[in-house]
Amino acid sequence: MRKEYNMDTKRIESLVYQLLEALGENPDREGLVETPKRVAQMMEEMFEGIQYTNADIADMFGKTFDVDTNQMVIVKDITCFSHCEHHMALMYDMNISIGYIPRGRVIGLSKMPRIAEMCCKRLQLQEKIGEDIAEVISIATGTDDVIVHITSSHSCVSARGVKSANSKTTTLATKGVFEQEDMINRFLTLKNA
Repeated sequence: MRKEYNMDTKRIESLVYQLLEALGENPDREGLVETPKRVAQMMEEMFEGIQYTNADIADMFGKTFDVDTNQMVIVKDITCFSHCEHHMALMYDMNISIGYIPRGRVIGLSKMPRIAEMCCKRLQLQEKIGEDIAEVISIATGTDDVIVHITSSHSCVSARGVKSANSKTTTLATKGVFEQEDMINRFLTLKNA
């Protein structure tokens, strides 16, 4: 069930104003006067997923259809972005591929990118994004056989600290039969085809 959600955009505006001051900026100058409001609106959009549990997301985008097949279904090259929970830094150039084996039910193909996007609209870890997507697909379809491959760049690595601009992080969340090496290899072969 959807939890009570109340993003306090007025408070965010006030805090952004204070942040600009703390940075030594003049929040009342022409280029910044609307910035606190714009940042609050942006955060409301970018962090929309905070208000939903994985079960809520499965309910929102979990329209399924009866099917008499157990062929692997893959939707690949889903592009999203997220924010790491450690620095609130952007995870970008995110490429997500989702695979599952239906057990009598399939989800609409367009729902898989929507599920991925909503799971990304939270303060997250890349590893957790994959686990969340796998859980939502599992809840929606009733299958335990789900795999999620994610490759992404992290601005907390590329733009600060080590400043490794070209590094990418790859994660693989697996459930059910996809915990077996041969099934992982089969998925990766099809994903890369």
